[in-house]
Amino acid sequence: MGAKTEWRVFAAIGAILVAITFTDLSPEGPWNDSTFTSGSLGLIGLMLLYLAWFRLTFETNGVVPTMDLWKDPEGASTTVIGVGLVILGIAYAVGRIDFFPEPAGLILSLIGLLTTTNGVYVWMSTAGPLSSEEE
Repeated sequence: MGAKTEWRVFAAIGAILVAITFTDLSPEGPWNDSTFTSGSLGLIGLMLLYLAWFRLTFETNGVVPTMDLWKDPEGASTTVIGVGLVILGIAYAVGRIDFFPEPAGLILSLIGLLTTTNGVYVWMSTAGPLSSEEE
């Protein structure tokens, strides 16, 4: 294959944008609401962190972790499901702590549900009822 994809720039900018959501550095913008600007910057930061993870994990440009990119989809699917459930647990805790921005629990719940759904789909397609292997 070609050269490895660069992920560090996405990770650095994403981490900075997410960190801004915990400060009062956001301008009010044309909507006269600095919290909306802060949330928007945080969401952009999360997207950049996801792109950095994708490039680091699969060593290619892209957005969707299709099964042909996975080295061991059957084995990794249980790990992905576990990570998704952990993220859902963290989302529950974050939603009840006043230190975090108000919609943080909701955003983490979305990430956790998407992660868990992806893991369940891959498991069902490789080892579960949707697998094409005949035993």
